[in-house]
Amino acid sequence: MKLEQYQTAVESSNIISKTDINGIITFVNDEFCKISGYSKEELIGQNHNIVRHPDVSASVFKQMWQTILQKQTYKSTVKNRAKDGSTFYVNTTVFPILGENGEIEEFIAIRYDVTESIRLHVALLEKEQELEQLNATLEQRVKEQTKELLMLNQTLEERIMQEVEKNREKDRFLFQQSRLASMGEMIANIAHQWRQPLSELNITLYKMNKLHHKDKDKQDLLFEDSYSHAKKIIAKMSETIEDFRNFFNPSRESELFKLSKVAQEAIDIMRGTIEKNEVEIKLEIKHDAEILGYLNEFSQVLINLINNAIDAFCNKKIKNRLIYIEIDTSEQRDAIIKVSDNAGGIDEMIIDKIFEPYFSTKHASAGTGLGLYMSEMIVKNSMMGTISVKNTNDGVCFMMRMPLSNGEGKEHGSIS
Repeated sequence: MKLEQYQTAVESSNIISKTDINGIITFVNDEFCKISGYSKEELIGQNHNIVRHPDVSASVFKQMWQTILQKQTYKSTVKNRAKDGSTFYVNTTVFPILGENGEIEEFIAIRYDVTESIRLHVALLEKEQELEQLNATLEQRVKEQTKELLMLNQTLEERIMQEVEKNREKDRFLFQQSRLASMGEMIANIAHQWRQPLSELNITLYKMNKLHHKDKDKQDLLFEDSYSHAKKIIAKMSETIEDFRNFFNPSRESELFKLSKVAQEAIDIMRGTIEKNEVEIKLEIKHDAEILGYLNEFSQVLINLINNAIDAFCNKKIKNRLIYIEIDTSEQRDAIIKVSDNAGGIDEMIIDKIFEPYFSTKHASAGTGLGLYMSEMIVKNSMMGTISVKNTNDGVCFMMRMPLSNGEGKEHGSIS
């Protein structure tokens, strides 16, 4: 009775078949029929190569027959083809069954399905190749854009003089351009804009490296999430190069975008650093607003303000860390976005200097002093708005005010 129970348990949990000495099928269980798509009547009496996949080399089966005909057990992962033409993979063990005279009477094969594991492994390899290709493309693009920047730097002074002659009202803005024209300042700006995305990418790659400790389902989910986040960061870095290339182009085109969209994008880009530093970030949309400007540049403003707040939390060892972003509109039909924190505020002796170029309270290795200066330039020149700062009870609040594109928004909500 127990032997029958053992037999039932084995047959219900494994894929089993038997063949005679010539490889003709004499028995299959229900699991074999289920995975192959054939009925028992279609299989019994047929050669076992009925499920052989044409991609598998004949040498593989030659090795198998050599092994089992020597009365040895054969083990391998085998690629098979079902009746409908689909592919399935099984871990296979083939046992020769000997008679009383010691000669082989038949063969029994016990298998279990590993199709999904093989599929996930192949998908992982493809994703790794895609990521390597993306990184290789990014490096080449950076080289190309750097070359364009060098060429732009060589002709910038002449172009500025031409623009001065066309429109005297642009004198102050063109003067700011000429100040930023030297390659040293340009590289410093790009380095500042890349510092945070590179840190985010490092955190994401670290998480991806730890995936082998998870189970397969979690591996798949976490890999896709980390892979998408890494691609977003790399795309943002590439856009930064493009933004600096276009920064001196007077004919560049602005775009309409909602403040809620750019705020959420900045939060997504900073996700790894926010989680790593245990910061709670709350986005409250009291009254969404659509403005005309340059989304990528304004995203850098918000990323810089969030990063400055996180640096303040760490330097001052604040425990309960909160960044609050509020979106609203004013009675004067302006879009307003506030970024506040509870990091203790800014010394009143220096608060009126923080928007000056190269002014920084950070160590030289952690900042260039260009972040808030560039933020003010973007808000004023690209968004036609203003940016101001004031201390609050337990931190600091930056407020940006910009003209609405066409009336007030109507969406409300909050995200934390």
